[in-house]
Amino acid sequence: MSFYLTKIPDIIKPLASDLVWNLNPITPTLYLTFDDGPVVGITDWVLEILEEYNAKATFFCVGENVDRNPDLFDQIINQGHTVANHSYNHLSGWKTGNYTYFKNVLKADDLIGSKLFRPPYGKITRQQVRSLKIRYKIIMWDVLSGDFDINLKPESCINNVISASKSGSIIVFHDSEKSKENLFNTLPEVLRHFAAKGYVFDKIDPYL
Repeated sequence: MSFYLTKIPDIIKPLASDLVWNLNPITPTLYLTFDDGPVVGITDWVLEILEEYNAKATFFCVGENVDRNPDLFDQIINQGHTVANHSYNHLSGWKTGNYTYFKNVLKADDLIGSKLFRPPYGKITRQQVRSLKIRYKIIMWDVLSGDFDINLKPESCINNVISASKSGSIIVFHDSEKSKENLFNTLPEVLRHFAAKGYVFDKIDPYL
């Protein structure tokens, strides 16, 4: 059983201040992010429901999925969302040598062309951070929906987001097959809840 934090404690963030954990908007705003796509039948559904709420988001794309689904990748951009780099093969920085890791990120960059990067699994070494931050803003998060966890029910994912989010939160969902059931049941409720409270949903500035 894997362990993960659905809410990143504020005390941790200053210890890794060269990573972006949350933002500081002037008005009540949440930053929805979607990792691991684009995937046909999932990413396109996400785009439809975001459009219903006039919501913008940031999609951290895996390069090999962009290769498989270029039209869907273009649709993300054409609908006004931000695309960002999530490596080409979804590599863990903790398990990958630096040269291989950097080469994989750059391979994805050839397709995605973003200066925003999120390490898969959130796992990245200090040396990798030092090297990549020269070229990229490394975007982490402060709220994890847990939609990827097959042991979680959608109700738990909804509670994870609603209980932990505040204005400026960067929230992680996954537009992947593994997360499909939880995502489909969680995202509409999150959008409905926070829209009713007057929040807007914005993309992360690609030139942050």
